[in-house]
Amino acid sequence: MVVVFGGAFNPPTIAHKEIYFHIKKYVDFDKFIYLPVSNLYTKSSLIANVHRINMLELMVSEMDNAYVSDLETVDSDFMGTYHSLLRLQEKYDDEIAFVIGADNLFNIHDWKNSLSLLAEFKFIVINRDRLDIDAFLEKNKILAKNKDHFIILPGFDMNISSTIFRETFEPSYVPEQVFDYIMTHGLY
Repeated sequence: MVVVFGGAFNPPTIAHKEIYFHIKKYVDFDKFIYLPVSNLYTKSSLIANVHRINMLELMVSEMDNAYVSDLETVDSDFMGTYHSLLRLQEKYDDEIAFVIGADNLFNIHDWKNSLSLLAEFKFIVINRDRLDIDAFLEKNKILAKNKDHFIILPGFDMNISSTIFRETFEPSYVPEQVFDYIMTHGLY
């Protein structure tokens, strides 16, 4: 199995790193891929792709079977998560599982190609807010239909986000080598 963790990683935090270890405790995977979105994404304050890729590369340098994909950052015609996962599946010829926070279950039906995405790929659900995910899946017809595609992991209680780092500039919120990179390049 190839686990794909998509996001802005603006910057990558210790929570982004610890999610790898959290998943590794429960899921047997061959590769763990961080998939940063392009800076063409409509998120405010998203720094250049090259910096986010470089920071992720520094972060994964000592993590077994962890990699960074530039798939979405080099392709100016981003067509959504579904197409990115199809391309990764073709590249690795393996089952793909996409990492999402439990809060994303509330709006996953709004994602591009959501029905195909839910039917064709697995999802590793990180429960950050102690939600009753099983009950939520049962209540939603589309999610219930694909319930066997969800791998629900026990709680993950690290509430550190990129936004919090950017607001506080607290060095302990990001891996040390990421903080050094931020300082060296005068980011944020």
